[in-house]
This record gives sequence, C-alpha cells and structure tokens, in this order.
Amino acid sequence: MLKRIQENTEKYTLELTRIPSAVETDGETEIARHIFELLKNEAYFQDHPDQLFLQKLQQHSTDQRRNVIAYVKGGKGEHRKTVILLGHIDTVGIEDYRDLKHIANNPPALEEALKQMTLNDEVKRDLESGEWVFGRGIFDMKCGVAANLATTLEAARNPDLFNGNLIFLGVPDEEGNSAGMLSALKLLNAIRKKDDLEYVAVLDTDYMTSRYEGDENRYIYVGTIGKLLPSFYIVGKETHVGQSFGGLDPNELSSELVREINLCKDLCDVADGEVTVPPITLKQKDLKQDYSVQIAKSAHLYFNYPTHASEPDEVMDKLVLKAEKAFNQVIERLNDNYKEYCRMSEIPFQKLPWKTKVYTFDALYRKLETEMGDKLKQRLAALKRRLDPETMDDRAYSLAVVEEICKMNPDSDPMIVVYFAPPYYPHMYINGKDEREQRLLEALNNSAAKVQPKISEPLKLRKFYPYISDLSFCSVTDNQDTINKLITNMPAWPEKYELPIDEMRAFNVPVANIGPFGKDAHQFTERLHKPFSFEVMPELLVETIIDLFR
Repeated sequence: MLKRIQENTEKYTLELTRIPSAVETDGETEIARHIFELLKNEAYFQDHPDQLFLQKLQQHSTDQRRNVIAYVKGGKGEHRKTVILLGHIDTVGIEDYRDLKHIANNPPALEEALKQMTLNDEVKRDLESGEWVFGRGIFDMKCGVAANLATTLEAARNPDLFNGNLIFLGVPDEEGNSAGMLSALKLLNAIRKKDDLEYVAVLDTDYMTSRYEGDENRYIYVGTIGKLLPSFYIVGKETHVGQSFGGLDPNELSSELVREINLCKDLCDVADGEVTVPPITLKQKDLKQDYSVQIAKSAHLYFNYPTHASEPDEVMDKLVLKAEKAFNQVIERLNDNYKEYCRMSEIPFQKLPWKTKVYTFDALYRKLETEMGDKLKQRLAALKRRLDPETMDDRAYSLAVVEEICKMNPDSDPMIVVYFAPPYYPHMYINGKDEREQRLLEALNNSAAKVQPKISEPLKLRKFYPYISDLSFCSVTDNQDTINKLITNMPAWPEKYELPIDEMRAFNVPVANIGPFGKDAHQFTERLHKPFSFEVMPELLVETIIDLFR
C-alpha cells in the first residue's frame, strides 16, 4: 500500500507539474478538470458520484475556476472520523524564467537548459546530483497535491485501508486571494452535517524548506501563522519649499513610522517559544501626483505583520502607540531643528504649532458621524458607486475610502490614520487546549517517531506553519469583539473584501502541514528533493492519518 502511494506521488507530481496553472490563468481551470477526470474514472466514484465535486467558486459569477473535492468513506461508511487532505493547485507565474518560460513546466527539458547556465554552487550541486527535480510549482505545491491524490485514490481502491474517511480538497487561488478555500468551507460544512461526520484534522501538504543556511532538519508544522496588513494614511501640512518650516512633511512622518515599526523586534509575536519575523514595509509613497515646489499633502504606507497569538485589536493598539511615538519624535526633532535654524538666521524662535493626532479609522469615522450625520454615509456611498470593486486593487480601494473620510474632516491639522487593508489571514495556535488538538499533536509526534529511524535528517515538530496559506481559514476567533475591531477598521469591508466568518467558525478544525522538502519556492531554481518528497513525506502523511483514526 505505502509503496504504491509513494510511486504514485512521484507519478502525479510530474504529471501535474506539466500542466501550467499559474494563478489567475486558465491553467487553474485546466488542472482542476484534469484531477477531477482522474478521480471520476475510478470505480469508487462511478459507484458514488455524489461524493465527487467540481465546485464553482463563489466569489464572482464570471469566475470559471473550480475546487475539486473527493470524499472517500472508509469501511462500509460506518466511520465518523474524517481527515481532510488540503492542497492548492495553482502556482505563481513563470515570468522569472525569462527565456525558459516555454519549458518552466517541463522538468527534463528545464534541467538540461539549466545545465547550460551559470548557477551558484549550491544549485549546480543539486542539479548534478540526480536527487533533485526542477520546475515551476513542482515544490509549491504539485508534489503535495500528488501525495494527497495518491493517498485518496489508494483509499478509494481499498475502502478498508483506513478506519475513517478521507476528503481530498484541491483548491485554486492560494497564491492570490484564497477564493478556492473560502468557497470550499460552505460545502465542507454541508458534507459534515449531512453525514454526521467528525472532522478531526486538516492536513496540508504545502512545501517545507530549511529555516537557515546549513539547517539539516526536516519539519512538520502544527497550526499556522497569521497575517495582517496595517496601513497608515498621513495628512501633512503643505508649504512652499522656500518656507519649509511653515508646513509638516508627511514623508517625514512616514519615514519615522518606518523607523519605529520596520523590523522592530518588539513587534515580533511570540507563542510557545516560536517567534514571527517582525513587520516589514510593503509600500511607502507620498500621494503627490505632479512636480511642484509645494511639499506633499499626504502619504501612505503599509506593513506585512505576521501573528502567532495576537489578535487584530491587540495589533491595532500596539500600532497606535507606535504612531503616537513617531509623531511626537518628529515634532520634537522639527522644533530642535527650527530652533537652531532661527539661531543661525538671527530670527526669533517660536515653537512650531504641530500637535500629535493619531486616529484609528473607526475612531475617525465615528467622530465624523457625530459631526455630519447622514451626510457622511451619503458621500461615502457616492464614492463607492464610482469605484469598481471588481477590478480595483484591495489596497487602493481602502486608501480611496480613507482619503474621502479625511477630505470631509473639518479638522485640517496633520494627523495619522491607522487602519487595516486586505488581506487578513487568521493564525491558528494549536496548543492542546482540547481533545482534538491533543490528538493531532500526538499523531504527528507518533508518525515522526515511527519514520525517524529510516532517515538521517532529524524530524522536528514545530508550531505555526511559517508561510501564508489556506490553513488560516480553517478557524477564526470566537471573540466577536475582536472581529468587530477588525471589520470597523477595515475600510474595504464588506463592499470590496469580506471573509465568511460564520462558515470559518462553523468549520473550526485543527490543522497541520506535512510537506515535501525543497528549495527556492517562487524562484526559477525552484526544486524538489526526490528522496524525502517521494518516499518520506508520503509515509509521514499515511502514518499520521492512521494514527488519527485510532
């Protein structure tokens, strides 16, 4: 049984890699139909067609992409325990392959071409070793999907293989906006309710790699990292550059925010000794459109902010304090510089008029609502009618709403507005707080212990899958006040961006990631380590499933 799953993992990895399926291309639809047809041709699904789904995504009526969901009942269908095998069928694009784009999904041809290129020593060694296979998506994550497919097909051919049920879930758009996973939740909840199932775990098979140079460990992850996109809209005071102390440059406030937040160790989120990378800037710019000798009126920036345990309300509180500190420091520095300038220029010094003003989006909205009443809602509604939520970038949409709010503000003093832009990925912190989490932790440890003697690399169980993934949508906090703090500070909600909070809460399944090993995801040297990925990873997956069903 295991040998067949291992062999088929390799077979389907190469087969799926040959199908280009870059996110937001027709390839996502093609690969879904390919997997669906493979499953449809199995005798089990011909006998049980109601357990195989090619589910249309719910996000947009014109979206032709599909989820593939295949449900195999163990034994004679008497089991309630069910494991969901999750994998995304999309990849990032192929532009990084440049002149090799035409063979980016053809591993043998790509490897021959790479041998003619100047590569770094590590890539060259791997290429020449014969233990690695190259190609777009082979690592992230066609191999993981192949392992799930091979395991599901083996269960379909031998329903007594596991003392429980398997659900294969292949989703598009993971590299985009997770429309596949978000659409799947409703159907998964319906299947559970219809057949009175117990979802014991979601096992993702997304990629796993070294954490640092020289790292020989191989990792199994339980739980997943989360992500917020805290954003700042900065209103300055314009002035002619010849009277530079007569205004307040929003770029200076923006830069001070970067100094306070960017890679700040105090903003690392720590849980169970696991530490997120600190926030880092993803965009910073002023909003001046054309050249002139007037300084900018406003600026904008946002940060990638990973989380392990902190919820949106806690992050917002921390960032408001950081913004207040940055504003205070700018005012103090400006006054020091102006005082020295006045001394040098022999003119009287008067303290500059600036005061620290920091609002959350929600606080500013409520302030204006009190002052303007229905006029505020009417003007925002008119703005949103002019914007196109179908084509406009989520971040740009959010910024447009914040700008409009600030234009209506009768207070024209410099200020910073803190808000959240999409996307939001909740973290999942698995710490054994209930029986299902304890069972998952035990199964992962048991499978690692069983496989470890067969390999030389140490297998390590770690909390929090460290890369943004669809695992984030398998649960969400029950604290509605926390969610409300997110929603009221997210200007794009719900017209442009919304999560199915009720479906996520209803789903509420603990998660883990058991992935293939490779290197250079999202690079043209993306590659997969064959011995671990085709032999060890499928065995870890199967042993974990068996243990979860005990």
